[in-house]
Amino acid sequence: KLTFQELYYGTQKNLRVTRKVLRNGRTEQIQETLPIDVKPGWKSGTKIRFTEKGDETPTTIAPDIVFTIEQKPHPQFERDGNDLIKTVDVTLREALLGTSFSVYTLDGKAMDVKVDDIISPDYVKVLPGEGMPLSKSPGSRGDLKIKFNIQFPKALSDAQRESLDALLADVAY
Repeated sequence: KLTFQELYYGTQKNLRVTRKVLRNGRTEQIQETLPIDVKPGWKSGTKIRFTEKGDETPTTIAPDIVFTIEQKPHPQFERDGNDLIKTVDVTLREALLGTSFSVYTLDGKAMDVKVDDIISPDYVKVLPGEGMPLSKSPGSRGDLKIKFNIQFPKALSDAQRESLDALLADVAY
């Protein structure tokens, strides 16, 4: 399993395998280190094949060894293809009136975000080019998509209810 950062920047991993090999007609177990050069932007499910590095037998060619990339969860981001998704909490007031906040991208860069639109439950703010690198298109990146968790008040007084009712009575939906 690899971290988001390892898949973002790329990394070198050395995996140690134990395999059977034929030497002078005898089977021996050896340990071998297989290097994996993880490219920036690789996704879960990416397969790395080492040709004929499986167990050898007298009657068959050694099979391939295949490793499959898995991505560890991240505490702040989810991944959707090349896009990163981050959820930000906003109050109902901020959702209706707009808000500004900072988010940190996966590479640690602080981005100031301003939202003037009304934030509905399905609203998504997109920061183009701030997602994962595209493994097959160096220099290009996916987007950072910010979703919102709207926090509602726990309770309202009668006066607050009346004020809200009066304010929202003529709002177009």
